[in-house]
Amino acid sequence: MSRSRDRGQAAVELALALPLLCLLAAGLLQVALVARHQLAVQEAARRGARAAAVAAAPAAAAQQAAAAAVGIAPLVVTAAPEAGGTVTVTVRYVDRTDAPLIGWLLPDLTLTASATMVVEPP
Repeated sequence: MSRSRDRGQAAVELALALPLLCLLAAGLLQVALVARHQLAVQEAARRGARAAAVAAAPAAAAQQAAAAAVGIAPLVVTAAPEAGGTVTVTVRYVDRTDAPLIGWLLPDLTLTASATMVVEPP
């Protein structure tokens, strides 16, 4: 094998591998964003349940507290008083797949979290 035939081999290998590496990096970025948003939705549900447990109007308090808790919008918040003196708040968020190169491959995800707390007497 002559040395002149090996010229440019690394450039060709990089050209073949780089698109796959970029796609992998974009996929990892999207997974990290989804995980971050899931944690935010869980925190919103917890804060909404806490607000609903101490408020006279649980639904309005849960909506307001959940929306103020996190930096993502729009959240769909439902608060349902249950038997036994508890209130359950469910938060839903449609997470768009915005990562470059990956956004058109993956569908949007609906993230959901619920939190239940004991209603405190006024």
